[in-house]
Amino acid sequence: MAATGTEKQESSEGVKAFYVSTPIYYVNDAPHLGHAYTTVAGDVLARWHRQRGEKVWFLTGTDEHGQKIMRTAEANNVTPQAWCDKLVEEAWKPLWEHLNITNDDFIRTTEKRHTDRVQEFVQDLYDKDQIYKGGYEGPYCVGCEEYKLPGDLIEAEDGTKLCPVHKKPVELLKEENYFFKLSEYGPKLLEFYAANPGFIQPESARNEVLNFVKQGLQDLSISRSTFDWGVPVPWDEKHVIYVWVDALLNYATAVGYGANQEKFDTTFPADVHLIGKDILRFHSVIWPAMLMAQGLPLPGKVVANGWLMVGGEKMSKSNLTGIKPQDLTSHFGVDAYRWYFLRAIAYGNDGSFSWEDFAARYTSELANDYGNLASRLAAMVGKYFGGALPEATAAGDAEQAVREGLAKAVAAADRKIGEELDFQAGILAIFDFVKQVNGYITEQEPWKVAKDTSPEGQARLATILYTAAEALRGVAVLLNPVMPETSQKLWESLGAEESLGALAGQRVQDAGTWGLLSAGATVTKGAVLFPRLEEKPA
Repeated sequence: MAATGTEKQESSEGVKAFYVSTPIYYVNDAPHLGHAYTTVAGDVLARWHRQRGEKVWFLTGTDEHGQKIMRTAEANNVTPQAWCDKLVEEAWKPLWEHLNITNDDFIRTTEKRHTDRVQEFVQDLYDKDQIYKGGYEGPYCVGCEEYKLPGDLIEAEDGTKLCPVHKKPVELLKEENYFFKLSEYGPKLLEFYAANPGFIQPESARNEVLNFVKQGLQDLSISRSTFDWGVPVPWDEKHVIYVWVDALLNYATAVGYGANQEKFDTTFPADVHLIGKDILRFHSVIWPAMLMAQGLPLPGKVVANGWLMVGGEKMSKSNLTGIKPQDLTSHFGVDAYRWYFLRAIAYGNDGSFSWEDFAARYTSELANDYGNLASRLAAMVGKYFGGALPEATAAGDAEQAVREGLAKAVAAADRKIGEELDFQAGILAIFDFVKQVNGYITEQEPWKVAKDTSPEGQARLATILYTAAEALRGVAVLLNPVMPETSQKLWESLGAEESLGALAGQRVQDAGTWGLLSAGATVTKGAVLFPRLEEKPA
């Protein structure tokens, strides 16, 4: 799937891309809301930076090795590769297309472009004496594909030790492994965290990692020898490379590591890794240590989102709370889906989902505040000016307040979404401005002003309607990364395409520039942006 708007970036050859990634997701089952939450956030961030006119590289993909995948395939009486192929092509890629995800690449860890480079990376560490052979015995969670420390586990009522993430019993494993000398990198990591306080976000995640590293790191098992579904260790094919070492390297192999130096130099490292908080330590401890060992640059930020909760439990297939995104998009629409989770939940915090909350916010904010404003404006321009956008010639203090409100919303949204990854605050800034414009219309009462047929009255009416249209022009640009389909409909309804060109070419940082819409442009009342909801399906 190719990114939209890339035609605007052709002049940025040789410039470092703004590189954003999602985790690569396990393909033991179809994606649920939790997977889509992180991916939509990544897409909004990537689209936002493209809307700034920046060169962007947005990566997602699937993690296809490991014991969990092997067991799932066996349970379904197919080979692991056949299982992965089926899930990727029939579930994962189609969902991202459905949700309008504009990833520039989709990496699969079973691809040769990845597996060859993983072997080279690990071989290089081995040659540098960063890897040694040993043995390990301890509790292992197949769901996490991770050895657990005894202190990490929780206890069931019958005394069984459980993984705190999956709430399932851990397995006691004893096997021969190869180990990466992770313990040597504790001081270097702490020094890096101190020099880069924004590297791990949010602050609670940073504190968790700091405490973990300060306690002292153990060397990391980087191979498994009791199953064979993985990338073979190049110097000892009785072993396969530990799934997390394999998986983390996707961020490098997908952008040309060891194969395309020019692409690698202008893309790597990632500016933002978006992850779930349950894989925080892998990305903020193991991944930077691996890069340090190879003398490679470290990412800009690792940002951990919280868990989506249903009935007090983390949403997941294993907890039987997994909900298909299509269950919601079929009722609310794709754009509303993309908007809701980033609007309703502060990114980085846990958040509870409910159908009732989604419906209430949809009706209040999308249908009533935003959609109704667009419909009323188009109807009034059609009724009073024959569908031709009038010229503003009688602006006063009320119009100046709207102009200033748009400039304020642009600055706040650009800072919050583009820089701070505070999607909720950025979206709220935009919708606070929508409320301001609704208030402006209510106060100015254009339907009453229209009764004054004098030149002064008609000039005043024209100014009110132009002001509302120009405000919505700015809103369409700001919301395009979040709700691209409805933003395009609004853009066309305002007649902006004919005078200003494609919406994708509008710079978000310039959205507050006033007076861009051309008087005389054709304003049309198209389909309702956010239709009234039907009853909740049974």
